[in-house]
Amino acid sequence: MGAVNTRGAAPKQDRSRATRQRLLESAVTCLAEHGWSGSTVTVVAEHAGVSRGAAQHHFPTREDLFTAAVEYVAEERSKALRALPTPPDTQAAVEMLCGLYTGPLFRAALQLWVVASNEPQLGPRVTALEARMGRETHRMAVELLGADEAVPGVRETVQGLLDMARGLGLANLLTDDSARRARVIAQWALIVRDALRR
Repeated sequence: MGAVNTRGAAPKQDRSRATRQRLLESAVTCLAEHGWSGSTVTVVAEHAGVSRGAAQHHFPTREDLFTAAVEYVAEERSKALRALPTPPDTQAAVEMLCGLYTGPLFRAALQLWVVASNEPQLGPRVTALEARMGRETHRMAVELLGADEAVPGVRETVQGLLDMARGLGLANLLTDDSARRARVIAQWALIVRDALRR
């Protein structure tokens, strides 16, 4: 626990970190629920319970806010994956990896990708971030699957799995696709198991 000043309040630095955290969490929620056009700095600040001025103190532009929010999501996702126990089998590992691409975090990232494709200020930031996250996700997938990329075809199989998982996440955006997704994941687990010789 941080130091407390003489009035019993949290130090200014702790309050500032807490405000920044609330803004990032609210940006993700707003982007997932309202899309890019409905997620202004004002809307995010209101959702976070802070003033617009406080939001702009932490994130001078909308692009800064949402780029930081996607980075925050990516880091949280990485932390969650690193905290996962070693899956008992390939099926469980494939299910865990596919789970990255469903839910509000993926939905928020997708909104940002679409906007970044047409926004010159945002595009390079999101492209660089997604390249870094793609490498990190691939590395974590290799680790989670216990894959040996020295074996021919294993690297491509892992990448194909991640691409397939992203596609399943996209299909799930418009309708609940869980039944079909479960069948596809089961089939991919067999493909991956064979490729990994597990």
